Amino acid sequence: MEQRMPGIRGRFDRLGVVLSALCLVHCIAGTVLVAGMGLGATFLLDPAIHRVGLVVAVIVAGIAIGIGAVRHRRKLPFVVAMTGLSFMGGALAVGHGAEEVVLTMIGVVLVATGHVLNLRHG
Repeated sequence: MEQRMPGIRGRFDRLGVVLSALCLVHCIAGTVLVAGMGLGATFLLDPAIHRVGLVVAVIVAGIAIGIGAVRHRRKLPFVVAMTGLSFMGGALAVGHGAEEVVLTMIGVVLVATGHVLNLRHG
């Protein structure tokens, strides 16, 4: 029997995984381009990108993980995703540099993992 993916929750979980991957690529590419070549610092390291990214991540995770937690009553996806969002928020507090990159990368991997766990429990 084929398992049907929940409508809006499944879409938001998949969106969350894609956005997390894009954020990870942004962190790695931004670090390489800025540190290695001195390119794009004004745009790639603009704090507004990170603030907007965190707001979008909170909204997407709130919808998908929240609906999932209510439906499947499993705590792990929620705990993992919220821990990731906390790391992402912490990255905003430390300012630009290696610490920000590391905290953000840990955060987005945890958020993506929370979405994948949420999808599996669907």
